[in-house]
Amino acid sequence: MAKTTRSTRRSAPNALDALLASKEMVLVTGSGGVGKTTVAAALAVAAVIHQRGRVLVLTVDPARRLADALGIGVFGNEAVRIPDEAFSGLPQQPKGELWAAMLDTKAGWDELIRRHAPDAKVREAVLSNPLYQNITARFVHSHDYLAMEQLHDLHATGDYDLVIVDTPPSRNALDILDAPSRMVEFFGSRLLKWLTVPYRSRIFNVATKPFYQVADRVLGSRFLRDIGDFFVLFQAMEKGFVARAREVEALLADHRTAFVVVSTLETAPAHEAAFLAAELRRRQLPLGAIVINRVLPASLSSDEAADSANRLAVLCDDEDFVTSVADAIDAEPDVTATVLGEVATRFHDVALVATREAERRSELAALTSCLLSAPSLDGEVNDVPGLFTLSRHLREQHDGADF
Repeated sequence: MAKTTRSTRRSAPNALDALLASKEMVLVTGSGGVGKTTVAAALAVAAVIHQRGRVLVLTVDPARRLADALGIGVFGNEAVRIPDEAFSGLPQQPKGELWAAMLDTKAGWDELIRRHAPDAKVREAVLSNPLYQNITARFVHSHDYLAMEQLHDLHATGDYDLVIVDTPPSRNALDILDAPSRMVEFFGSRLLKWLTVPYRSRIFNVATKPFYQVADRVLGSRFLRDIGDFFVLFQAMEKGFVARAREVEALLADHRTAFVVVSTLETAPAHEAAFLAAELRRRQLPLGAIVINRVLPASLSSDEAADSANRLAVLCDDEDFVTSVADAIDAEPDVTATVLGEVATRFHDVALVATREAERRSELAALTSCLLSAPSLDGEVNDVPGLFTLSRHLREQHDGADF
């Protein structure tokens, strides 16, 4: 919320508040399955609880988990306001307004065509092309590019003080960064030239006529010609697409933008988070924070915890102790003794995991001035109170980060 940066930053008690107060766009990235969507929603809740202004959280997740997390059911391309009633019962009420929207791929492509078509004739020809919906729906990483386009639009309108984007789930988190340049490369690609040359060169058309006749018999009448027609029209919009992609690239590097990398401390997600953070620095893109989610308590790897596990193992043979525990939980003593023994003997495995997590946490901390963490919460986070709890854990972090 950069519009209120000066007044807010003086009193910001922690790193998360400082980050959200000083930025206009926050892109939440990371590999799938790390809680990225939930963290994005929790950041938005933290922003509206502690700062004034309009906050929009935009998801491009086709699974629509953000709607579930906000407890409002399904929503679409049009932003909807989360009602104040959703915050009822919380110890703090929102100072700002929370809005949410989901990227609609079809509507996004339609809007791009309308914007970049050089004239009404080309626009209508593209939108009415029989293969238009089929081809654009299958563009590789189209969600990534459309997300960046929509971010640009939302920033340009100035309707929101802060936009938080839940980026697409991807095996390669860099897809979101490469989306604008990939679109530029497409217009200069050999594939586009190969598809359009037959319609621009009379000599080439004569030479390839037999091939197209055979292809039409195999694939259906005019199939390849329909494809060629579409891409000839699409190429007419090259200037607008390329110029817009360059603007989006500039927006990603803007000082008003920040990337938040979300990860767990499991091996694969932590490795990808470290790679992404390093790549952001290499590209001179603003890394606002790394959030590590579902973290085990550090105390599990302490000597005191190990001593407690050893004492529990000894007490499992103490009949009076086992009976007292069994009575307290209304269970059979034999079953209780077995469970307590398993807990004591398997604690070493849990402590080993906690130790490895601490090592990976240190590695990620070396990559950022703002490392935030949240523990594993009981149950799924599927409403605003749950998001508030998660945001409270994130706000408990303190460091000297300067945004």
